[in-house]
Parts: sequence; C-alpha cells; structure tokens
Amino acid sequence: MPARNSRKQYLENGYYHLYNRGVEKRKIFMDRQDYSVFLSYLKEYLLPKGEKALGERLADPTISALEKDKILKLLRLNNFSEEIILLAYCLMPNHFHLFVKQKSPNSIDKFINSLCTRYTMYFNKKYKRVGSLYQGVYKAVLLDNEPQFLHLSRYIHKQALASQGDALRSYEGQPSSYLEYIGSRKTEWIHPEEILSYFSKSNPSLSYKNFVEQNDEYESIENLILEED
Repeated sequence: MPARNSRKQYLENGYYHLYNRGVEKRKIFMDRQDYSVFLSYLKEYLLPKGEKALGERLADPTISALEKDKILKLLRLNNFSEEIILLAYCLMPNHFHLFVKQKSPNSIDKFINSLCTRYTMYFNKKYKRVGSLYQGVYKAVLLDNEPQFLHLSRYIHKQALASQGDALRSYEGQPSSYLEYIGSRKTEWIHPEEILSYFSKSNPSLSYKNFVEQNDEYESIENLILEED
C-alpha cells in the first residue's frame, strides 16, 4: 500500500509541501558543509542562469580552459527559475521541508528529482557510501485552502525554532527561511512576499513573527506533515 502523500496530484500554479527523509531515518546532513551544498544547489536551480552573459564569456578567446569548463557545466545544469517558486524551507538533520509553487504541471517532479539525485551523488562521494540516501520517493502534498497555506509556513519554521533545544530562543543555527520572513535577511531565490501579505508590518501582535512564535495551539495540518512511521 503506498505511503500517505506518495501519490501526487500535479496542478499548474499549485502550491505544495515537498519533503523526504533519510533511509532508515538516517541523517542526510552531517555537518555545515552538507547544509551549504544543498542550499547552493537550490540557489543554482532557482536563480536565472544568465545564459547570455555566460555565452558572451564563453566566446572570449582569452578565457582559460578551466573557466571554459566551468561555464559549459553551468550551461548544461538544469534550471527551474521560470518554473518553481520557493516560498519557505527548513533543513533538518534527517529530513527537509520545501514549500513551493509550480507554474506547470511537471515542474516539481523534474526539480525535486534533479535536486535529490545531485545531492545523493555529493553525499555518497563524500562519505564513501553507495545506494539510496532517501526513504523512498519524495512526498508532495497539494495545498487547497488558505489556512493550509498560512499554517504550513508556520509549521516549517517551527521545526527550525524547536530544533535548537530551548524552543524559540535561538533559530539562526538551523537552516531555514525564517530569517527572510522576519526581515533579518534577504535572499533573491526565496519568496516570502505572498505569505507576508497576510500580516502586519507595523503591529507586532499581528506580525508574522508573532504568528509563528506564539505558544497557543493552532489548526491541525496533520495531512501536510512528515509521516512518523
């Protein structure tokens, strides 16, 4: 019987929660370099390549063979800047969460398979292992209402907050998009604008930060989160 959320319904301009974790619940991020590499792949996939500039540089007869090889690799690299919008993310030691919007029905499948395959190749080479890194195929959940839309970003960012041990007191250490949401950092390939439009910039009690960090119970989103079994 297929795992919950393994059967995927892909819609044009649909919003999705994408996630997966390590096989046998193993860690897929062992150190800061691993987190940085995964994020660098996201950046390369989600920012425009600048093909015109790369082509012009490639035509320069004075460039070195090494630089030429790097440019050719960049030109061959998959790019999803016109297809995938990343609204929020959190990377945890043994799993990841991505909140995305896709512009065409098949964008997500190409994007996440390319990302996970590339990262697995990096991880296996670094740690001298073989085989699958993830527990089966990635999961994708279609969001179909406004409460899900808002509370998914909250759930994802609470993962980073709670992971610090003394919950909500420190969040800089766990890689997530929370800093973009509270205005402490700006990253070109992360897009919090749509979610932040629901919150006040001037009233702290109606701010996104208060929405995430308040301690009261909030609406269940059990169908959107990672399976525990």
